[in-house]
Amino acid sequence: MSMEYRMRRTLPSNRAAIILPVDHGLIFDRIEGLETPSAPFPAWADSDVTGFMMTPGQVKQTEKFFAARPHLTRVLTIDTYYDFAVLDGGGVHELITTVEEAVRMGVDAVKMLFPWNMSRAQQAALCHRVGTVIAACEAWDIPLVLEPVLIGAPRSEETIAEEERVARIAYDLGAHIIKIAFPGEERTARLVEELKVPLVIAGGPKTGEVSDTVDAVAGTLRAGARGVIVGRGIWQRDPADGARALKEIAALTRAVSFAD
Repeated sequence: MSMEYRMRRTLPSNRAAIILPVDHGLIFDRIEGLETPSAPFPAWADSDVTGFMMTPGQVKQTEKFFAARPHLTRVLTIDTYYDFAVLDGGGVHELITTVEEAVRMGVDAVKMLFPWNMSRAQQAALCHRVGTVIAACEAWDIPLVLEPVLIGAPRSEETIAEEERVARIAYDLGAHIIKIAFPGEERTARLVEELKVPLVIAGGPKTGEVSDTVDAVAGTLRAGARGVIVGRGIWQRDPADGARALKEIAALTRAVSFAD
């Protein structure tokens, strides 16, 4: 399979992607709404999502489920992190599997965090690690979704500006898709226009009302983002509210299309 084939599966051109992340167990252990790691798939697979962001264990346990639903894409998280505090340089970020293994498992893309609140030496090591992964992705024709983030930082203007800056570093390293927390419609539009790399927007933790989540998605799509990665804002809500949010988000994503 080619890079183009996997990119088109991950980010369809006839709509914006809705990727439901359920890989939180790598960091949060037993998280509310994800007590049974395989539960989200039958619960949400038929709710107009385009795919899921998953752990290696989830991929292995759900092979038959996804074989029967080839229209759904799978993005494999290949890293994890622990004990980050804002700008203290004490975090640990490591790979948990390889690009070659991801290809063997048949997923459509791989995903890595790009946590920047660390020491200069750790930042340099991280860039080297990402560069090695991107080289492997090019060799195996599989896209990397790279997520610039300041882990644990408050959503201040300073944090948002810094994550926008780090998104440019992700571009220079060769990321195929950039995932970033919503920096606002204007900043999103600027990143889309200047970087000319597919941008997907992360929903983050459950906050506010359903209308807040839907409004943020609408802003990302107006700005030209290729998709949204929204999880806790869906599956940690009351089931009826989560279903309503996803239905409204799906309608928005089907109202846009992208040139091939």
